[in-house]
Amino acid sequence: MNNRFLSAIFVSLALLALSDCAPREKAFQDFGPVEQDFVYDSLALSPVAATAAGYHEHNGVSLDALLDDYSPSGVDAQRRFLTGFRKRLETSIHRDELVPESQVDYDIIQDQISAGLLDLDTIQSYRHNPTVYVELIGNGLFTPYVLSYAPLETRYRHIVSRLNRIPAFLEQAKKNLVNSPAVWTRVAQEENDGNISLIDKTLRNDAPDEVKADYNASADTALKALRNFNDYLKTDLDKRTCDWRLGKEKYDQKFRYTLEINKTPDQVLRDAEAALQQIRAEMAELAKPLTVEAALDKIAQKHATPETYMQAARRDLAETTAFVQKKKLLALPSGENLQVIDTPVFMRGIYTVGGFNGAPPLEPQLGAFFWITPIPTNWPKERIESKLREYNFYGLKTLVIHEAMPGHYVQLEYANRVEPKPRRILRAVYSNTPYVEGWAVYATQLMIDQGYMNGDKGMRLTFLKQMLRVLANAIIDIRFHTMGMTEQQAMDLMTDKTYQEKEEATEKLQRAELSSCQLPTYFVGWRGWLEVRDAYSKSKGGAFQLSDFHEAALKEGAVPLPLLSRLLTGK
Repeated sequence: MNNRFLSAIFVSLALLALSDCAPREKAFQDFGPVEQDFVYDSLALSPVAATAAGYHEHNGVSLDALLDDYSPSGVDAQRRFLTGFRKRLETSIHRDELVPESQVDYDIIQDQISAGLLDLDTIQSYRHNPTVYVELIGNGLFTPYVLSYAPLETRYRHIVSRLNRIPAFLEQAKKNLVNSPAVWTRVAQEENDGNISLIDKTLRNDAPDEVKADYNASADTALKALRNFNDYLKTDLDKRTCDWRLGKEKYDQKFRYTLEINKTPDQVLRDAEAALQQIRAEMAELAKPLTVEAALDKIAQKHATPETYMQAARRDLAETTAFVQKKKLLALPSGENLQVIDTPVFMRGIYTVGGFNGAPPLEPQLGAFFWITPIPTNWPKERIESKLREYNFYGLKTLVIHEAMPGHYVQLEYANRVEPKPRRILRAVYSNTPYVEGWAVYATQLMIDQGYMNGDKGMRLTFLKQMLRVLANAIIDIRFHTMGMTEQQAMDLMTDKTYQEKEEATEKLQRAELSSCQLPTYFVGWRGWLEVRDAYSKSKGGAFQLSDFHEAALKEGAVPLPLLSRLLTGK
């Protein structure tokens, strides 16, 4: 009941009882149209993301035929949209007059506006990071190829239209890029080679007869532009280098808007370094009578081959699915829309091991993809062995749990059922990364705690090793960007303190130099999920059921974890 009625109630209960009019409920603002405008208008400014989200047309314009616009007018349009929407929120919406669910969505939009403006005006990725352009092209072509949102001929016509835009797009990229860290330039070349292969081989081979001639003509022009861009990267941009570190001020700002938690990077760093010592001690006790190194070496020797790696992952997916069902950890999606495929070449700079690409939130029936990055058979024998030792019999199982079952795949399937639709799209397109990655880490611990692999010591040690990697992720990211940590110090932490194989550590080093504020999300999210579960359990008392918690939390979609706790407990 609204507080403004309380005084009247206490003054005269008799009058209220005799009245024909009951106390009125508070009139809440309808936030749905605001959410809808933010999501659809922002997607319209990023056509490649719009296709991936299942949003194909905006105000009569086919987004599937367009690439993002990084011209000065295009960048200015993004800035005007963000600043204009912030003004709309501040002048026409009163947060305290929204229902709790809408208050969460209001906060999400505000943080996304802040993050977007920070990148456009201060970090300026589009002026320093060539992988922005390379990966956008790859996703812009690959998504229409693999998602059957329209007949194949129609989707290929969209691909042709995007191919035709590549030359001008890359010329604009050259004008925008003022300098780039050497690692970003090198990875952009490698991923651009993947784009060239995608266009020249995969897409060309599968082009339907009706569009083959148009495809070939457009592809040849696009390929020339892509090869010229590689020459530019090698002979021009490569000479204009800069530091990939953000520095403390920029990092702290990005951390705030990306993680959306109530802790600073310095606090997270202290927590991670303390947890690292605790887990190392637990591993030492579990490994007895062997040393941790000897126990992990024994575990690492049991692994697949490059030829059987994908087959083993599919086997583990079936096994983990059966376990979740048997233990009734939560109601599972059907699994019929999940495909296990090779990681696209143009995305292997970041996804060196594997990844998950969820079904489009507007068209979830189109399917989700669990990416496994193949181990090249032409690698040196030592490098292959290092990779397989890291993703051994147990390590591959933790990857499958994290990425698919009951990790990212299950979480995103729940997210794609959130209603109403504007809320679903907002929380999917602008998902909170600690929620997403934290769930996947939490799910791995959940499986082992619930008896997966029947208490196998090798599985437990492998999980704890994975947790050390989670902690190292956070430590390296924060220390790299704010404290001047060197590459050698990072390698020593990974190989000596967290028992990672050299190949894994080398790839993580590259990932850390390519990104910022992403690697801490695993640790922050894992801790956050445990805290939310604890708060939910206390609120339910003896009525607490683990499956009820999982389903209630996942049905909210990927919201910031402090806000999730508030939604579930009312506190």
